[in-house]
Amino acid sequence: MSEQELAHKSVEYRRKILKYIVKANAGHTGGSLSCIDILNVLYNHTLNVDADDFGSPDRDRYIQSKGHTVEALYVVLASRGFFPESDLETLCKYRSHYIGHPTRKVHGVEQNTGALGHGLSLSVGTAIAGKLDKKNYRVFTLLGDGELPEGSNWEAALSAAHYKLDNLCAILDKNNLQITGPTADVCNTDPVDKKFEAFGWEVRHVDGHDLKQLKETFDTLPFAEGKPSMIIAHTVKGKGVSYMENQLKWHHGVPNQKQYAEALEELDLQDENI
Repeated sequence: MSEQELAHKSVEYRRKILKYIVKANAGHTGGSLSCIDILNVLYNHTLNVDADDFGSPDRDRYIQSKGHTVEALYVVLASRGFFPESDLETLCKYRSHYIGHPTRKVHGVEQNTGALGHGLSLSVGTAIAGKLDKKNYRVFTLLGDGELPEGSNWEAALSAAHYKLDNLCAILDKNNLQITGPTADVCNTDPVDKKFEAFGWEVRHVDGHDLKQLKETFDTLPFAEGKPSMIIAHTVKGKGVSYMENQLKWHHGVPNQKQYAEALEELDLQDENI
C-alpha cells in the first residue's frame, strides 16, 4: 500500500473510531486516535498475518498491551477482513464480544489484554516460544506511556534482553497524557529511551503520525542482532480532531452529535488535502 493510500486509510479509520464510539456512547477516544497511524502501518504494510489463516504457526503476532484503545484495533481488524464491520454495531452492548478491551473471542486478537503492564510480558513469552520452536515470526506489542510505571513492564524488559529476543518489537505510544493527567506528573518515566537502553534494548524514536517514517522504521527491524527493539512513537492524544488534541478530557470522552459532526468535517477536509 502506497503512503498516499495509507494516509487515506488513517482518515477512514479515524472516522470509524468516532462512529462506533459515538454509537456505543463509550470508548477511549484520545488514545485510539493517537495510535491509529501505528496500527495502520502495522496491518497494511508490516505484519505477516492473514485473516483466512490466522492459525498459521508462522504468522507475526501483535499484542495490544494498551488494551483500552481497542476501538482502534477493531476498526483495523474489520478492514482487513477478520470479521464483518457490521459486528461493530454491537460495540459495548450486552452479550457482544466487542467489549472495551481486546478478547480472544474476537477473530484476529492474539491475547486478552487491558490489565495494564501485562502485554509486554505476554509478548516476551511469545517471542521466547518462537526462538525455542525455531520459527521466524516476529512479535509486536503496543504500550501506552501511562502503563509504563507498572513493574511487570520492567521485569519483562529485563527478560527480553537477557534472552536476546531480537524477534520482539515494542512500540510506545508516547502521547504524554493518561487518565489522571500528564504522565510526567502522575509518575514520570522519562528518559524512557535511556531506561530501555540500560536494560539492553535497541531504541529508535519516530514521529508516530508520519506514515513514511513508520514504514521505514519497521522495515529495518531488528535494529540490532541479539537485542529486542523499542520504537518510541511520539504522538498526539486525539490526533486528527483539533478540539481533542492534547486534551485530557478526551481520554475516554464521547463526542455529542455537534462535536461528532465537526470532527467529520475536519476529517473530510484532511482527506481532500491528501
